[in-house]
Amino acid sequence: MKIHEYQARMLLQSAGIPVPPGQVIERADQARAVFEQLASPTVVVKAQVQAGGRGKAGYVKLVRSADEAAREAARMFAEPMVSKQTGPQGIRVRKLLLAAAVDIAKEYYVGVVVDRARRTPVIMASREGGVEIEEVAARDPQAIRKAWFHPHLGLQAFQTRALAAEIGLSGAQAKAAADIMLKLGRLFVEQDCSLAEINPLVATPAGAILAIDAKINFDDNALYRHPDVQALCDASEENPAELRAKAADLSYIALDGNIGCLVNGAGLAMATMDIIKLHGGMPANFLDVGGSVTPEGAIEAFRIILADPKVKAVLVNIFGGIARCDIIADALIQAAREVGFKVPVVVRLEGTNVEKARQMLAQAAIPQLRTASDLTDAARQACACV
Repeated sequence: MKIHEYQARMLLQSAGIPVPPGQVIERADQARAVFEQLASPTVVVKAQVQAGGRGKAGYVKLVRSADEAAREAARMFAEPMVSKQTGPQGIRVRKLLLAAAVDIAKEYYVGVVVDRARRTPVIMASREGGVEIEEVAARDPQAIRKAWFHPHLGLQAFQTRALAAEIGLSGAQAKAAADIMLKLGRLFVEQDCSLAEINPLVATPAGAILAIDAKINFDDNALYRHPDVQALCDASEENPAELRAKAADLSYIALDGNIGCLVNGAGLAMATMDIIKLHGGMPANFLDVGGSVTPEGAIEAFRIILADPKVKAVLVNIFGGIARCDIIADALIQAAREVGFKVPVVVRLEGTNVEKARQMLAQAAIPQLRTASDLTDAARQACACV
């Protein structure tokens, strides 16, 4: 789960990390009063959207008067933000963060993620922070300094002191940066984050170390432990189909292709997408209905898949283990009657009672439904339909 920058800043503040003051607005007419309340000669106006590229798109602006703040706020609310991550349609801005601007002497980067190769969290730091951090990592991997730590033991002070020194900090600034890193590592573990990033972490001409931008993502599988974090979710920023699937206890991720996938089992779903690609197709989604799929679950899964206008065919790949194939076939028949198959649906069934299931599908005589002899045949048929 992703949250907005202003929410991430609040979490940093609650963890004891220094953040410049700021306020969130939802209407342009609020900008003038907030500018005056911040009592700063320069204020930064930042669109609160869960997409990158805000600065280059013109949705992070420095303003020096209440009138200018109001004008920029009105523009950002009125015009969708378009960046590389949003696509040409852009994304609507519903909230803006107005924060006191900071004089910057130097920018740094600090972030914590899970190193899947080592199966442990890793904190990363660089003396080159800011909007081009991805390019820095690609151009000079050694510019990103790392320290791995055990999730139960936590990040240690000696590690953060070493990182602060490695990115060129010394004295009081190194001590302050090391403390921020330590608190960020603790926040990452305690809140079950998948990413906790401060970019940039800045040094001011006066010597202060501040976090002026933050990005925090959470592990969806651990959200049940954090109702306070769940409350931060902004449904307007989420894919409606993914929210609908979550409510039905289905694992669904929208993709850019045109072949819908309905599969029971995450590994089987990945293999299904791979074989579609192998035969020249493009999967429109990942959808795992689970090992004990029910007719109700299958019907809702079809509704979700077919609501995507890009879908030109559907590949159903079910291995009947926990759920018998005849139960799956009955679910497919019910789905066809209730939802209506407007595109070809290719079905590959294997497992318990598979012959009975094939007979049921044949007797149902559903015009758009086609059966496949194996997974390769199913992928070829689905790809041929688009």
